[in-house]
Amino acid sequence: MLPRHLRRITPEMHRHVILNRRLLEAGRARLHAVTSAALYGRGVFTTVAVHKGRPFLWDAHWARLLAHAERVGVECDFGDNEAALLLSRLVEANEVAEGRARVQLLARPVRARWKAGDEGRASDLLMLTADAWAPPDSLALTVSPYRVNTCSPLVGVKTVNRLEQIMAWEEARARDFDESVVCNERGEVACATTANLFWVKHGTVYTPALATGAVAGTTRARVIELASDLAVPLSEGAHTLHDMAEADEVFLTSAALGVALVTVFDYHRYTVPVGSPALRLREAYRQLTLDPEAFAPVPEQSRVPE
Repeated sequence: MLPRHLRRITPEMHRHVILNRRLLEAGRARLHAVTSAALYGRGVFTTVAVHKGRPFLWDAHWARLLAHAERVGVECDFGDNEAALLLSRLVEANEVAEGRARVQLLARPVRARWKAGDEGRASDLLMLTADAWAPPDSLALTVSPYRVNTCSPLVGVKTVNRLEQIMAWEEARARDFDESVVCNERGEVACATTANLFWVKHGTVYTPALATGAVAGTTRARVIELASDLAVPLSEGAHTLHDMAEADEVFLTSAALGVALVTVFDYHRYTVPVGSPALRLREAYRQLTLDPEAFAPVPEQSRVPE
């Protein structure tokens, strides 16, 4: 059998991108070298699932992107309707039926320790797409040696500077795991490196509260709503690894993964029974993706500049 790191290959990006209202080949897109995004990583992003050629839960993604942009001081030069049109145009150009899109707002003006002249605009909008991750038939989880700092001004914000999360993910992959559980400085379980975290114990679903340092994931929010709709007991709170170690089921959520069942957590193996809360929530979420029209943006049909 191939090693785990060879069994899941990262899908490649597609040919075209959107950069500031222009559809371009990725290799021809050019960003300014001296910006706050380049010098300090001042920018935010969101990853959006694409189902049946439509961005899924777009309104929630865009609203969170703007909220995170405000927190880190990134002004947005693009309207809600305009951004929706641009993403739809990119999805069509790259012929994405099932995939994912990454949308980034990158700050232009250089402030703080370095200063440059007038950049002319507040931010750059960069959009790109790629194929979807293959649904994992198994997902192995471990514990990360790294910590989330809840005192950080960036806690819970999806900034384009994701090096901490990427290094934590790479550390888990180097040990032949798919993902890892990250705790905060108080020892509370917060999240996985690139996903939100849930587990089931005696029929109740548990997930870390946002105060632990977890990101307010759009998929997480939808799963919490589905639990209410299905009358599945769910609790958000502060929990330790000991609490999680006693779980009957564990699953991760993200735009890229959807709802993904964990089969191994360090030395614990899970067999998820038919009708379990995790399976019910995964199926309910899957049903939502079969009708992406219900959650896709409905922009006014105005022309986007070439």
